[in-house]
Amino acid sequence: MKSFDTCSAVESGGNNFDDDGREKRTGTLMTATAHIITAVIGSGVLSLAWAIAQLGWVAGTVILVTFAVINYYTSTMLADCYRSPDTGIRNYIYMDVVRAYLGGWKVKLCGLAQYGSLVGITIGYTITASISLVAIGKANCFHYKGHEARCSVSNYPLMAAFGTIQIVLSQIHNFHKLSFLSIIATIMSFSYASIGIGLALAALASGKIGKTDLTGTVVGVDVTASDKIWRSFQAAGDIAFSYAFSVVLVEIQDTLRSSPPENKVMKKASLAGVSTTTAFYVLCGCIGYAAFGNQAPGDFLTDFGFYEPYWLIDFANACIAIHLIAAYQVFAQPIFLFVEKKCNKSWPESNFITKEHYISIPLLGKCRINFLRLVWRTTYVIFSTVVAMIFPFFNAILGLIGALTFWPLTVYFPVEMHISQKRVKKYTMRWIGLKLLVLVCFVVSLLAAVGSIVGLISSVKAYKPFHNLD
Repeated sequence: MKSFDTCSAVESGGNNFDDDGREKRTGTLMTATAHIITAVIGSGVLSLAWAIAQLGWVAGTVILVTFAVINYYTSTMLADCYRSPDTGIRNYIYMDVVRAYLGGWKVKLCGLAQYGSLVGITIGYTITASISLVAIGKANCFHYKGHEARCSVSNYPLMAAFGTIQIVLSQIHNFHKLSFLSIIATIMSFSYASIGIGLALAALASGKIGKTDLTGTVVGVDVTASDKIWRSFQAAGDIAFSYAFSVVLVEIQDTLRSSPPENKVMKKASLAGVSTTTAFYVLCGCIGYAAFGNQAPGDFLTDFGFYEPYWLIDFANACIAIHLIAAYQVFAQPIFLFVEKKCNKSWPESNFITKEHYISIPLLGKCRINFLRLVWRTTYVIFSTVVAMIFPFFNAILGLIGALTFWPLTVYFPVEMHISQKRVKKYTMRWIGLKLLVLVCFVVSLLAAVGSIVGLISSVKAYKPFHNLD
């Protein structure tokens, strides 16, 4: 049975290499779409009702649709930049794309934003997965002991278990071999999002309708004036960032076959991914807000917007955990490959770094083991797991990271490279429109960063190290 790229039979005959001398890419429209959905639809989809509650029906739905369009539009620009101008050489990572089109200090800014974001996401996913697993134990406790029972479950053993699974999966050789994981994650995403929508619809059908408003939460009734401002900033940012997948777009495009052209397939995959995501976001956000009103919880499932049927809540939370197991690898692989590429370039004669060892493992067949890959990736997973254990409020930090990296990675670089590639003349209507887009998104990122900092301060004040989730 063949499982990972680390375990494969030796192929013979035929053309097994692409135009750049690398192993022939096998990615398709379906696998690219699966990667995008895995990267974009996270458990955050279940918190969109809270975001809509802060903004209201009008602003909430307008922002949902507007940023879907913006993210798709800028993703098509980035897809067109996969190959270098003039030479047509492939660019394997985002930094290479920026180097080819813009150069200079912008390459370092791109690297700092991209890899800082990726590291933050992997730590955040470790925490979120443990929260979902904790919710399973608490749902069972509430079912048998009553909804008012004090149910405490330690999330630290669950983080350790999540990390152990990631140590094994991290030995998948490269991004090209993650398709099976992304397909599983996509199915899981659809499952828990659909369950959330279904539970909200059931609540509406039963007549339990929360109080909603065109402008969302009411000052003096639901929130204070300052909370209304900060939460609105944070909600707008959460919606804007929830569509972003530019942080791994180039790596996803690098998995595609060279024919048909990668940029055309990537644009179709982006459209399919963003359209699917938008449909689920609108359904979860709007139906959830209609069901819970201005008191919408931060998450349908882990914050117990619903208690019954408990077995369905358990299943949905299990789907979230499985999705995050796969999604962790989608965001971690670029980190792994970046460091390994640097090591290979610096010490090309080191057997520890470059030599592949083949061992036979029952059921998996002949497996490729590289000592650098084994040690480095295991060390990174342990690091991300330990940080998650020490800073359980890291998701608040992740909101700030998202605010700081959304603008350069999703808007600024794609637009600037598009202007360079298409030679858009200064002060034409098109140039002014693109610059205005960059400015508006910068303002949104800035306001969201302020909202995230306020939320982070509150989280730090409530921080209790190595404290169980009650």
